[in-house]
Amino acid sequence: MPIIWTKYFMNWPAAPNAVNKLIDMKQILIFIRKEFAHVLRDRKTLLILFGMPIVQILIFGFALTSEVKDARIVIMDQAKDAASKQIISKIAASNYFEIDKTVRNSQEMKEALKQGEIRLAVIFPANFYDDLVHQNEARIQIIADAIDPNNATTLTSYINSIVQDYQMDFNKTNNIPYRITPELRFLYNPELKGAPNYVPGVMALVLMLVCVMMTAVSIVKEKETGTMEILLVSPFSPFKVIIAKAVPYLLLSLINVVSILLLSVFVLDLPINGSVLLLFAESILFIITCLTIGIFISVKTNTMQVAMLISLMGMMLPTILFSGFMFPIENMPVPLQIISNIIPAKWYYIMVKDIMIKGLGFGAIWKETLILAAITMVMLIISLKSFKIRLS
Repeated sequence: MPIIWTKYFMNWPAAPNAVNKLIDMKQILIFIRKEFAHVLRDRKTLLILFGMPIVQILIFGFALTSEVKDARIVIMDQAKDAASKQIISKIAASNYFEIDKTVRNSQEMKEALKQGEIRLAVIFPANFYDDLVHQNEARIQIIADAIDPNNATTLTSYINSIVQDYQMDFNKTNNIPYRITPELRFLYNPELKGAPNYVPGVMALVLMLVCVMMTAVSIVKEKETGTMEILLVSPFSPFKVIIAKAVPYLLLSLINVVSILLLSVFVLDLPINGSVLLLFAESILFIITCLTIGIFISVKTNTMQVAMLISLMGMMLPTILFSGFMFPIENMPVPLQIISNIIPAKWYYIMVKDIMIKGLGFGAIWKETLILAAITMVMLIISLKSFKIRLS
């Protein structure tokens, strides 16, 4: 018994320490509970925490693929014989290609390639079957849009495989080996350089990030520091406040456009085949579109962290995935193709390619121009309607 009491009294100073630890643990748990409550009440934070990973997994799962499927092509069949029809049937049965139409002459084929409606053209010369039977060799001409060199190389290799498959089947029924030789031709980028594809994409990505993020952060910063209330009670109207915030980033973005174009021409040896003035005009329109998106984000958010996160994650990923300069949009499921139509960078990327690489004029890009203008007007009207004159 004395031994037990001795042990108890020897350990009694440890009791207060245990109590203090329990109190500290309780305080930590209360703080953790408070943080959970704060997060669960913030719907925007919940959306970022749980919605963004799910969306990214779904998008990356469908969009990140090097396989080319359902590429739109045209056929110019000048032979119209049994051999050409069988090869066309094999192409049509493939999952890689979707025959858009059959053209009658080279002018229609060139026009379809210029307008960006197709990725590749297959031309069967006259007397294709006769050349194959009597000369033991026939030729097929394949013309690909090589602005995206990786895509062009992949498509031509698919056509080669289909032709070689037909050739093997044809030789099985004949004693003499017959050969079909595809003649490849790459338009707009015969050297298969990467610059004609990624320069327009980089322009769209840089302008989108700079304009959207900087505009959103600059306006939200005024809210956080409390200076927005001073601006609102000044003689300036809300519209003038927004314009004053957007103009500096418009000018800075134009400097970015000039620097990118200078690097493209003098460093990457990528000439501007179309009108420089038209390219600048469309760039200004795209910059204004991005600025209105940044204004919309600033109106809907109250902290710089949230505005920056939405600008980076909400704009950068869609621009990379849905603009078409990294992953072909036609490879994606139909719902994602529909979503890509509301991404401004997609339309600007198409316009820069048509002007800078193909040398086309306004007649080829008026639809994309109207779409960007419509997006700009919608975002600006929503932003002005949602802009609060008084801050709570």
